[in-house]
Amino acid sequence: MATVTEPRRATRRAFQTKLLIGGQWRDSVSGKTFGTFNPATEEEIAQVAEGDAADIELAVKAARKAFDSGPWRKTDARDRGRLMNRLADLIEKHLDELAELETLDNGKPISESKNADLPLVIDCFRYYAGWADKIHGQTIPIRGNYFCYTKREPVGVAGQIIPWNFPMLMVAWKWGPALAAGCTVVLKPAEQTPLTALRLGELALEAGYPEGVINIVPGFGETAGAALVGHPGVDKLAFTGEGRTAQIIMRSAADTLKRITFELGGKSPNIVFADADLDAAVDGALLGLYLNQGQCCCAGSRLFVQESVHDKFVDRLAAKVKARRLGDPFDPATEQGPQVDKAQFDKILSYIAKGRDQGAKCVTGGERFGDKGFFIAPTVFTDVKDDMAIAREEIFGPVLSVIKFRDVEEVIERANTTDYGLVAAVWTRDIGKAHAIADRIRAGTVWVNCYDVFDAAAPFGGFKRSGIGRELGEKALDNYTELKTVTVALD
Repeated sequence: MATVTEPRRATRRAFQTKLLIGGQWRDSVSGKTFGTFNPATEEEIAQVAEGDAADIELAVKAARKAFDSGPWRKTDARDRGRLMNRLADLIEKHLDELAELETLDNGKPISESKNADLPLVIDCFRYYAGWADKIHGQTIPIRGNYFCYTKREPVGVAGQIIPWNFPMLMVAWKWGPALAAGCTVVLKPAEQTPLTALRLGELALEAGYPEGVINIVPGFGETAGAALVGHPGVDKLAFTGEGRTAQIIMRSAADTLKRITFELGGKSPNIVFADADLDAAVDGALLGLYLNQGQCCCAGSRLFVQESVHDKFVDRLAAKVKARRLGDPFDPATEQGPQVDKAQFDKILSYIAKGRDQGAKCVTGGERFGDKGFFIAPTVFTDVKDDMAIAREEIFGPVLSVIKFRDVEEVIERANTTDYGLVAAVWTRDIGKAHAIADRIRAGTVWVNCYDVFDAAAPFGGFKRSGIGRELGEKALDNYTELKTVTVALD
């Protein structure tokens, strides 16, 4: 493994750290700030304005004004699409800078920021730019002498709360359908990673978005987030994050009956049959778990391997895991960076300890890497039982549980024995078996002989406690539109 070296600084040194409200950059009402830190060095990057209820009040008022009486309400749909394409162009123009800023604030390897996250961000905005003038209703032949039609209108002001694992991509997933539909937004980025959202706000203003259409209020969940959820001026709330937070949001949102969508966690089964291309499946298991330091809601953290190939598969997998390069996330050769912060770092190490205590075998990893930064060696456990904490609970880190199984019926039953249902994957050369698994696994996405394949056109979301509603694709537009029926008497 590579050694940890001092990360280079992002090329753009003057970071935007204020709140974006009504088209203006401003300090928080309280004057408070909070630090955002480089997880590779544990050093502070900048102090960011700390929004709370007073700032959310101003942001919602600005968003309401822009939606109810501002120019946004009258902006032609095709012009909304043009603005989104302009924003995508600006992101592409500043791609290197944005990738470095994401890596600095989040810790993910620069190769992922530049070659995975940013292309998906740009593609998402361009995809929804194409939808802006294609959101329409139907004519309906009802009984009687009437002309009946439906139309889809923007839901209004959308509150959006995003996580820290894919900061820019989550902005795109939230802004894309909302802006295409004609909504205005108030975004609360994660307190761990606010810098790229604020930079995208700068680019949105440069693209020409009217004041109040996009508002960004960094802050903490207990203050800024809670105020956004409970505000009666917010028509819709979208949250991506952890299930317990979603339960709090759902209770609070009930007071105003605002529309809600959740994209939550997972404990996803990744199933490898003996007839699979084992080399491809090993690579898929690596991608499915260790991408972004394991900090993915769709991580394939339960790796089911058919018993006849289990030992051979684990040997190949462990060899590749041991060879992964950890270190400076700005080094293009680095494959794994640090966890996002100390809280996440400590949580992951506690789960590794639970795995050992409950009898799982740690094949590789299982410890801190280096003595600076929040690095954890990529970890593989075998002899994992379904009732162990590492097999039941979302770890959100580079910890893989390998589980033996015998046949199709058994693995389907065990794969579904979870409160989650976000994604699943199956590796086999038998297409009939693949379709049978896809049909019976309770998950919003099933990948066959692949993993982590995302496209702006493909809906993404979960069954059970993994969420409500869908991100991406045409379906995401449902989150930000209301359906209106109009009936006209023709007599």
